[in-house]
Amino acid sequence: MSQSSLFERHKDTLERAITASRTREYWTAYPEIASPKIYGENASADGEAAFKSYLNKDFTIDQPAVTGTVGSERSPYGFDLGINYPKVDAAALISEVEAIRQDWAKASIEARTGICLEILNRINKRSFEMAFAVMHTTGQAFMMAFQAGGPHAQDRGLEAVVYAYEDMTRTPAVARWEKPQGKRDPLVMEKHFTVIPRGIGLVIGCSTFPTWNSYPGLFASLVTGNAVIVKPHPGGILPLAITVEICRDVLSEEGFNPNIVTLAADSAEAPLAKELALAPEVKLIDFTGSTTFGNWLEDNARQALVYTEKAGVNCVIIDSTDNFRGMIGNLAFTLSLYSGQMCTTPQNIFIPEGGIETEDGHKSFDEVAAALATGVEKLNGDDARASAILGAIQSKATLERIGEYGKGDNVILPSRSVPMDGFDGATIQTPLILKATDESSYTAELFGPISFVVPSKDTADSLKIVENSVKNHGAISFGIYSASDEVLDAAEDMACRVGVAISFNLTGGVYVNQTAAFSDFHATGCNPAANAALSDTAYVSNRYRVVQSRKHI
Repeated sequence: MSQSSLFERHKDTLERAITASRTREYWTAYPEIASPKIYGENASADGEAAFKSYLNKDFTIDQPAVTGTVGSERSPYGFDLGINYPKVDAAALISEVEAIRQDWAKASIEARTGICLEILNRINKRSFEMAFAVMHTTGQAFMMAFQAGGPHAQDRGLEAVVYAYEDMTRTPAVARWEKPQGKRDPLVMEKHFTVIPRGIGLVIGCSTFPTWNSYPGLFASLVTGNAVIVKPHPGGILPLAITVEICRDVLSEEGFNPNIVTLAADSAEAPLAKELALAPEVKLIDFTGSTTFGNWLEDNARQALVYTEKAGVNCVIIDSTDNFRGMIGNLAFTLSLYSGQMCTTPQNIFIPEGGIETEDGHKSFDEVAAALATGVEKLNGDDARASAILGAIQSKATLERIGEYGKGDNVILPSRSVPMDGFDGATIQTPLILKATDESSYTAELFGPISFVVPSKDTADSLKIVENSVKNHGAISFGIYSASDEVLDAAEDMACRVGVAISFNLTGGVYVNQTAAFSDFHATGCNPAANAALSDTAYVSNRYRVVQSRKHI
């Protein structure tokens, strides 16, 4: 199939995505419902079988600079994956990629866009396979792994393609320039404008959302003509290995060298990220992970444009409510979803020490805190339901953190282990809720299902504390509950000052830790938690430059 045919095949998807990004209304290209009517009667069984076919084998990718194998993934549901991936020599891989990337750089915008859209389409058709891969590397429960690891991640990748396509085509490829000169003949020139990619893009994946957090950078760099090296987290290689394999298949079929997209799997004992990041040929880096390493990249990878999403301390303020039950239910689910292993999950919940007003009258601080604990406990009271909401804890460090903080005398709701049928070794824990004893106890990020209820003097004090927290520690999300328009306005002003997304009075089926592609921006780039937003034009426009040529006609 010709490259122009791929563009035409997917043009309707592209145009609908452009419209959605401009209106910010609800739209998705890839259905989030795991229905056999959408994905096929045997899609789930075939996806599980495909996942199992990878176990205890070599995942072979015919790419350069391979020196052996690497792999030590373990499912948070209690078993080793046993998959070995190509181990590469970082310097040799970069040299090989640099040598072949120009053909892709010279391809037309439409050709690159069509290929990226075809890749996303093929990934979507394998969403069940991806769901099992995400589930057994991240610990996400199956339905979340299907949605967040599949269609939602694909939507974010498509969003990056759309913004980049619009940005690149804003300037015409050819223009006739004619300047009048009075009685003399006009000056006439023909000008050509060529999109020139930066070079090699490096995508450094995370362990909890390997596709959702990686697809924006992967597709933003690829569609703008850059080669991409994908460096997964050692604990979450499989979803990105499958992605790389699909990318390479489509590139090959369309006549391009598949090494435009390569995999650089590594181990915790022999990491590759620093060596790759400092290579002069690497001009773009997309990173999701710890603040420490994100800051290192920003400080040291000077030759590259670095897009980071790091840690933050997300907050919720409770001032008052006219739907106390809805508020508690929403917060209980928010704290429980994927065991709080989301960069948007609230950690600190501020409540005035004098209590709040509700539709049922005044409730004290202790009553609000107790209601929240009861809400979380009831939500996770049934083991089967709890495991479907909580998923499993991905990291041993997170499990140790829960145990350490659960020993204090400030525990409002202790965490408990949850058994799961069929997975005796699953590391599932309910949320731990603590009462803050002093500022130092809650200002650092505690990743995972650990949250604090924090007494404040009043709501004005809560707003002041949250403002300083976002300035100093960063945040991806912020929520507030209040029946007062004046309080909500003050909160929005504060959120705009420090650059954090804000949600008001969520009591229904939308949660502060969820964002929707084409409508919601994920992070702002305005505070220490992230220097980029998924996705805006700033996320794509610096991944290429325009070089012009001109001649007289």
